[in-house]
Amino acid sequence: MVNVTSFKTARSEEIFTAAQKLMPGGVSSPVRAFKSVGGQPIVFDRVKGAYIWDVDGNQYIDYVGTWGPAICGHAHPEVIAALHEALEKGTSFGAPSFQENTLAEMVIEAVPSIEMVRFVNSGTEACMSVLRLMRAFTGRDKIIKFEGCYHGHADMFLVKAGSGVATLGLPDSPGVPKDTTSNTLTAPYNDLEAVKALFAENPDQISGVILEPVVGNAGFIPPDAGFLEGLRELTSENGALLVFDEVMTGFRIAYGGAQEKFGVTPDLTTLGKVIGGGLPVGAYGGRRDIMALVAPSGPMYQAGTLSGNPLAMTAGIKTLELLQKPGTYEYLDRITKRLIDGLLKAAQEEGHAVYGGQISGMFGMFFTGDPVHDYEDAKKSDLAKFSRFHRGMLERGVYLAPSQFEAGFTSLAHTDEDVDRTIQAAREVLSGL
Repeated sequence: MVNVTSFKTARSEEIFTAAQKLMPGGVSSPVRAFKSVGGQPIVFDRVKGAYIWDVDGNQYIDYVGTWGPAICGHAHPEVIAALHEALEKGTSFGAPSFQENTLAEMVIEAVPSIEMVRFVNSGTEACMSVLRLMRAFTGRDKIIKFEGCYHGHADMFLVKAGSGVATLGLPDSPGVPKDTTSNTLTAPYNDLEAVKALFAENPDQISGVILEPVVGNAGFIPPDAGFLEGLRELTSENGALLVFDEVMTGFRIAYGGAQEKFGVTPDLTTLGKVIGGGLPVGAYGGRRDIMALVAPSGPMYQAGTLSGNPLAMTAGIKTLELLQKPGTYEYLDRITKRLIDGLLKAAQEEGHAVYGGQISGMFGMFFTGDPVHDYEDAKKSDLAKFSRFHRGMLERGVYLAPSQFEAGFTSLAHTDEDVDRTIQAAREVLSGL
């Protein structure tokens, strides 16, 4: 682990300074720019297992895991070996491959709601496509989403979207026409009464409700008891569809995702991250009668040249095979609980108000003493304190998400020693905040 006196960033700073002349903000995705935590980002050189090395030679314990996909650990040898074999056959087909069938069968078998699936290239693409499908199936234009839930950067979803939008302090995005978002209705997460009111105010107009069943893009926020069940009842009663955005939670908090964990089956589901084993991927799927509308079997058009890419399919297949091994999710749950319990205890013993929790390999901690049930609660956190905490942990060799409004992730590669070192680093930082 890096100690504070040996922490050097000259090469990262040099590369990032040059990057700002080449790319907007110097990054390919906004949260990477460290805008909400201050300082310049570290520039990665390589990853392996639970660790990152930057271009200055610093080593970190990684709790971002490329934002979730590295559930087996970075560059797992079995995934790498499978990719080497696949590479010999070519990097892209733009045509059907057997790997698509294999991964599709695995997804359908695992995820309760999915009877048919369509592969795409990103979570944003999956959510954009499922939005079109909701409207095509119901013949209705309006949707309900929740404040702080992020479903990618398609126009209709950039309304109180959390994640990178919250990190940058942008309430919405310029360039999104008002008439595009006029059909997007929002409610506070965990508030069934607000959803009931929206259905009452918009009878026979709402195509469906989409949500992160466990919020990860406003920080880690689990559903209150009965919330998901209540949404299932409300959508069914009103002839609307229920959509779980499981891009983050799918195959992470349980092999069958949040819908398996909580026993609530939506009509449609979006997936990403884990099912690509670290390569770009997304998917959407659900009931057969709904998915039958997707071209070419139906009239709702959606396409993609690189969709079903053989490398992404191969990495996804091997990753899911690894996750099927006995004890996988028990290990993730145990190691993550040790981590978050230790962090919360360390903060409280140092006199800091904190709130947090975990489900399986997903966790979060807010610098607020009040319970966090929705995005408004999350925004009460002490963001300046989080920024100092983040920097202190970085200097001590622990890489956390560079935003208070992002969940953290563990992997099968994280060890008890990693957790102990992380908690010790946190104690050192917290004692000086």
